[in-house]
Amino acid sequence: MKDGEKSGGKAGGKPRAQPAVKRSRIQTRNRKRILDAALEVFSAHGFRGATLDQIAAEAGLSKPNILYYFDGKEAIHVTLLNQLMETWLDPLEQMNPEGEPLEEIIAYVRRKLDMAQAYPRESRLFANEILQGAPRMGPHLEKRLKPLVDEKAALIAGWAAAGRIAPVDPRHLIFSIWATTQHYADFEAQVNVLMPDPESGGGVFPGAATYLETMFRRMLKV
Repeated sequence: MKDGEKSGGKAGGKPRAQPAVKRSRIQTRNRKRILDAALEVFSAHGFRGATLDQIAAEAGLSKPNILYYFDGKEAIHVTLLNQLMETWLDPLEQMNPEGEPLEEIIAYVRRKLDMAQAYPRESRLFANEILQGAPRMGPHLEKRLKPLVDEKAALIAGWAAAGRIAPVDPRHLIFSIWATTQHYADFEAQVNVLMPDPESGGGVFPGAATYLETMFRRMLKV
């Protein structure tokens, strides 16, 4: 029996309800524990460099216990990527067609930078998957990311055509926002060495926010 996952015995010929509730709580707790540990390991070592032994050690669970909840390393990785996709799309989905174009784009830059600060491990997990050719995330890119980028690129192109922002290739603009904001998470070790910021409790992010906002405003202002 693993972590109280199984409980025998019946009362009056019927399964007891309480153990089922307890099993659900244990499963939820342990799955979260495993996924958090896996996020740490995958973001540090990538999919190929990570092992179930490393995940088990990080989670403080045995390898057989890990395999009780997930079929293997790939199943854990895919679960993390599926959870991440929804989080990753949200900042772009919030771009409002009815808003002021320049302010909507700048707000998107801020949200992406906030995500880089709050979720550096998730950013590196995503980057590692893309660098490997998106073998596990390819369907999500086609079904979820591409339609959203098509929609927002058309919106930005419409703003530019109407003279509400300066002429710009909308997809290259989106790529530039991704590159400049996620750099602070994906290359965090390099950034911290090259640009220490002891005067700010937020590290380099306040300065990055000011710089990126100024850069994109100058580029897009009519």
